[in-house]
Amino acid sequence: MPRLAPIVGMRIQSGTIVSPAMVKTEREYRDDICQIGRLVFQKGWVAANDGNITIRLDAERILATPTGVCKGMMQPDDLILVDRKGNKISGRAERTSEIAMHLAVYDLRPDIRAVVHAHPPVATGFAAAGKPLNLALLPEVVISLGCVPLAAYGLPGTAALTEPLLPLIPRYDALLMANHGAVCYGADLYQAYFRMETMEHFARIQLVAELLGGPRVLPREEVDALLDSRTRYGVKAASAGQPGCPVALEEAGAPAVASRKAAVSEEHFYVSRSELVRMVEEVLLARGLA
Repeated sequence: MPRLAPIVGMRIQSGTIVSPAMVKTEREYRDDICQIGRLVFQKGWVAANDGNITIRLDAERILATPTGVCKGMMQPDDLILVDRKGNKISGRAERTSEIAMHLAVYDLRPDIRAVVHAHPPVATGFAAAGKPLNLALLPEVVISLGCVPLAAYGLPGTAALTEPLLPLIPRYDALLMANHGAVCYGADLYQAYFRMETMEHFARIQLVAELLGGPRVLPREEVDALLDSRTRYGVKAASAGQPGCPVALEEAGAPAVASRKAAVSEEHFYVSRSELVRMVEEVLLARGLA
C-alpha cells in the first residue's frame, strides 16, 4: 500500500480537527510531477534534460526529478527522494546538481511546498538581456506576482547559483535568473506551475508592447490600488510595496497610460487579433524562440 503524504492545511475548529478534502499519496504526487513535466516540455520551456521540479512531502523528505531525464518523458518511478540536506534517500537515478536552489526556497519559505525551475524562452530572454519583468502593465499580473525580479548570474551546480536568490526568495514568488532561466514556487505544484505560466505569458505581452513602440504602464495610483486589493484575492505575496516592484514608467522617464484622473489624448492604431498573433510569431521565429 502506498504511503500517505502528510496532511497539509489541517486546522482545529471548535475543538475538532478539520482535514482538507483530499490527501494525496506519494504515488499521486509522483504522477503530478510527471504531468507538470510533460506540460513544461510541451510548452517548450525546457529542452532535452533541462529544468527540475520538486515537492516537499514533509519536514524531512523532498520528491524530486533526477538529473539526466527529459521532463516530457519521465515516469513516476524515475523520481527520487532526498532529505532536507539534499542527500538521496531512494531512487535509481542521481539527484540534480541544482537541488540546493530548491532547498533554499523550502528553508526560507515554510509556506511553499513545490518548486518549478525551467527556461521559458521569452522570460529567459529578458533574463539574458538583464531585464526584470517589473513593469505594471496588466492588473492580473500586478495582483498575482507583483513583479518578477532578476537575480544575478551564478554558476549552475554550485553555491554561486543559489546565493543571489537568497534575498529575493522571501519577498517574491517568481524569479528570473540572469543568463539561465526562471524559478517559481507555490503552496502546491500546480500553483508553482501556473505562476510560471503567468510569468511567461506576461513576458510575451511585454515583448509585443516593446515591439509596438514601448510599454505604457499603469500609473502609481492604480498600482497601489491593485496591490491593496491582493488580500481580497487571497494573495499573500510579500512583494507589495517593495522598491522597484512593480515600477510605474513615469518614474523611469517614459510615458504611462492615462489614469481616470488624467486622460491623455493621443493617436492610436489598431490591429486584428490574427495580425497581432502573426507579428508575434514572426518576431519569435526571427529570434529563434518559436
